[in-house]
Amino acid sequence: MMFWAVGILCFAAKNMEVNDGSLSMGMFVNVTLQLIYISKFFHWEMGYMCSMDIQHDRAGYYICWGCLVWVPSVYTSHSFYLAEHAPELSMPLALFILGVGSLMIGINYDSDNQRYVFRQTKGECTIWGTKPRKIIAEYKTDRGEVRKSLLLLSGWWSLSRHFHYVPEILASFFWSVPALDSAFIAPYFYVVFLTILLTDRAFRDDDRCSKKYGIYWEKYCSEVPYKILPGIV
Repeated sequence: MMFWAVGILCFAAKNMEVNDGSLSMGMFVNVTLQLIYISKFFHWEMGYMCSMDIQHDRAGYYICWGCLVWVPSVYTSHSFYLAEHAPELSMPLALFILGVGSLMIGINYDSDNQRYVFRQTKGECTIWGTKPRKIIAEYKTDRGEVRKSLLLLSGWWSLSRHFHYVPEILASFFWSVPALDSAFIAPYFYVVFLTILLTDRAFRDDDRCSKKYGIYWEKYCSEVPYKILPGIV
């Protein structure tokens, strides 16, 4: 994550070199949105300890190779492209992209934080001004011990079971879209990759939870019927 920030700043410096010391508006929007997102990551770092990456995928080859190779190369690919190919953006368009992109990052943070606070307080909190609805789900560990988990039914989590992926994908789109239609592979590859990654993750997580919680997950799915996009899938 640290190289992600350093890498895009290096590409911004290259953009200034190409433009005689002036940073293009598209590059500014691209880098600013990513720095907001990365700052959110470090601010909410403990929350990621509860994420699927840490709790279930663990730090094997898949995760380590991704962090050391895939993140520095692919997650910065749009900035690499914009360093020398950033089209001109009007101020109103740049502000619109920056504003909506920032909103998506904010919603992504808020949805993740809602679930984190809900779990940390064991449901004794408020979400959108009211006490959250929940399902108390029992499950057995590998050792046969019976434990309980709380499944959240309020806030962003009433819209779909993996709603937080929607604003994350849209945020990545908004920091890539300053490329406009100047190319369709280099600046948008990350968005396509992230959409595939998070869609696959949503289906894998649903399958894992179905096996773990059984009838409680069926009840949860009846309350929140959509996996990702409310009203669609």
